[in-house]
Parts: sequence; structure tokens; C-alpha cells
Amino acid sequence: MPCTARWAGCLSPREREIIRLRYGIGLASPLPQREIAARLGISRSYVSRIEKRALEKLREALEREGRPP
Repeated sequence: MPCTARWAGCLSPREREIIRLRYGIGLASPLPQREIAARLGISRSYVSRIEKRALEKLREALEREGRPP
């Protein structure tokens, strides 16, 4: 299993979608938080909070595997 798929398993579907859109994974380019918020029907600040939580989960998953963040 590719490492990104393994680590993405620790995220909720919404967190995975926000990270995918925010960092342009599988897209031509990353999207700004405002555009993601508009697509998902949530506030920009909520996108920011979800992104922050998802990145923390990914960092913790890497640390558990003994990899530096």
C-alpha cells in the first residue's frame, strides 16, 4: 500500500477531501481555503480548523512509525 494511502486512513472522509483539495493531490493545482469552503458549504475558518486537525493526525501517524515530521 502506498504510504500516502496508509497515512490517509487515519483521516475522516472530510479531512481527506480538504487535504486533497488544499494541497492539489490529484488536481492541476491546490485550492485556496475560501474556494474549498464554497465547494463544501462551510466557512473558511472551519476549513482551516479541519486542515489543522488533519495535519496534526498525519504528523502523529508519522511519528508513531518512527519517521520525523
